Amino acid sequence: MAAVTDRLAAVPLERMHLWLMLVLTFTTGIVDAVGYLGLDKVFTGNMTGNVVILGMALAGAAGLPIVGPVLALLGFMAGAALGGRLLRRAGGAWTHLTTGLFAGVGVLMLALAVTLMVAGEDPERWLALIVTTLLGGAMGAQAATARFIAVKDVTTVVVTSTITGLAADSALGGGKGSGSGRRALAVVLILAGAAVGAALLRWHTGAGLVLAGVIVLVATVVGSLHAQAHVRVG
Repeated sequence: MAAVTDRLAAVPLERMHLWLMLVLTFTTGIVDAVGYLGLDKVFTGNMTGNVVILGMALAGAAGLPIVGPVLALLGFMAGAALGGRLLRRAGGAWTHLTTGLFAGVGVLMLALAVTLMVAGEDPERWLALIVTTLLGGAMGAQAATARFIAVKDVTTVVVTSTITGLAADSALGGGKGSGSGRRALAVVLILAGAAVGAALLRWHTGAGLVLAGVIVLVATVVGSLHAQAHVRVG
């Protein structure tokens, strides 16, 4: 255990936080694939998508939901508000509050996965709405916590601004390409997560949430151990 702690302590805070936020970006792709493809076209991490879907649905576009995106938006805002309120008391980028919020996200994902598996392949609409609302809350809390950790260009839930920065700061855009690596990796990881989430839907609606929940919890444990190791070294 001491050897593991020493290895973790050797990793700079900024680098570890970047890696962990990129891992969480991958899980966002998984969760959004589950919500959109498996639970009535609702994004639970990408709120821009929900706003666009809602606007088109309100204009009368056929086959698009209204209630689901609205509830996911409200859930996301509630989760983000909770995260923001709790983290106002945090004394550093990664504390027991950060660990608690990320752990809560992972546990909720696993609980919702179990719920979907018990419900069967085609859950009732009311249950799907509850799941997407709670997932929205979980992703809001995750986004607020990632915002507090403040890894540049990696929010874990949005890549539009990341793609903008990638193009604007590239040589083509007249820049020096600073930060291009992390930006490109964030885009690739959320894309890969969406592909994995879509593939897991062939097995079960809750399968992607199992994987996402486990990954979030592993990242949380690593982040917590890393923070503790740095406190001891410091």
